[in-house]
Amino acid sequence: MFNYKRTVLFLSMAVILGGCASSMSGGAYSRDQARQAEEVRMATVESVREIMIEGTKTPIGAGAGAIIGGVAGGNSNSRNVSAIGSVVGSVVGGLVGAAAEEGITRQAGYEITVKFDDGKMIAVAQGADEKFAVGDKVRVLTGGGVTRISH
Repeated sequence: MFNYKRTVLFLSMAVILGGCASSMSGGAYSRDQARQAEEVRMATVESVREIMIEGTKTPIGAGAGAIIGGVAGGNSNSRNVSAIGSVVGSVVGGLVGAAAEEGITRQAGYEITVKFDDGKMIAVAQGADEKFAVGDKVRVLTGGGVTRISH
């Protein structure tokens, strides 16, 4: 029964953390970016490099892990063992939760270097939701502190 409870608790934590993930794709817009004008410039792709975009590191993962670890560690018939288990479970759960959040929200991406007609070059890192190849003509959208590249 204890293994069942622990499995349910950790799966719950994964679902909670998965809901915290924000997309870094070129096609994902935050609510604040909707209905805002963006400057659009045309460019040519000079290079594309696969990258890994690190996951989020918020207190949510550590907090959820600490709560779940404390509950799981406190499941004992003995009051002393239960208190110690709860503390140890909270600490370990917090560490595991923080690592799980970062791992669950990590995503593959591209560093896309583009060249504008005036010779200026920029590189943009974004999620790997669209394929780009050297020589592609692309749109570079910039606004609200965010730059993205799309076909």
